[in-house]
Amino acid sequence: MRGEPSCPKCGGRVRAPGLFSDSWQCAVHGAVHPLQPVIPPSVEGLGVVVHRTRVPVWMPWPLPVGWLFTGVASAGDDRSGGRATAVACSGPGPLGGMGELLLVAEELGVGLGAHFAGIDGPDPGSGIDVSAPPHAKVVAAGRPTPLWHVKGAPDDRAVFAGEARGLWLWAIVWPEQSGLLMYDELVLTDLRDAGAEIELLPCGALSPRVLGPA
Repeated sequence: MRGEPSCPKCGGRVRAPGLFSDSWQCAVHGAVHPLQPVIPPSVEGLGVVVHRTRVPVWMPWPLPVGWLFTGVASAGDDRSGGRATAVACSGPGPLGGMGELLLVAEELGVGLGAHFAGIDGPDPGSGIDVSAPPHAKVVAAGRPTPLWHVKGAPDDRAVFAGEARGLWLWAIVWPEQSGLLMYDELVLTDLRDAGAEIELLPCGALSPRVLGPA
């Protein structure tokens, strides 16, 4: 498990702010919001991310039957606050076997969603055609939210993206056929708005998906 911040766009090493720069720097991508080390899934660890972030922390709520919270990641530092979050959930896939879902909320240009999606980033860009009918819909914080299939992702996953609360919302599902989950109009809650019910969140083992793309 990583113990140091990394680049949200490529997973590479980053240099902390110092004498010559007031931002975190990646040798490839320049100034970035650092991806913080991933910690094992727990209500307490999730609470740390929820309380420091400036962007939503999306979670299917209630979780689909048999599904568990299996990890959280965030990009940003103590000065800027969280500028991107990624929440992992795992459970029975709609066609059998194990399914995994990663929900990413991020500001424009952070690049965390594209990194997990396995596509050139930092944003969906021409990978989605918003002039076409959406391929899936979720309800995010009470609002119907269209999502479009993102082209160019590896064949082992289904990737959807759209906009919620003025920010990018990515839904990345493994394996690809478990993308059927996104056609059930999942209800997503921003955990910043959740109450004491978050204490009842079922936690599983850390998903390797939240550690970065394979």
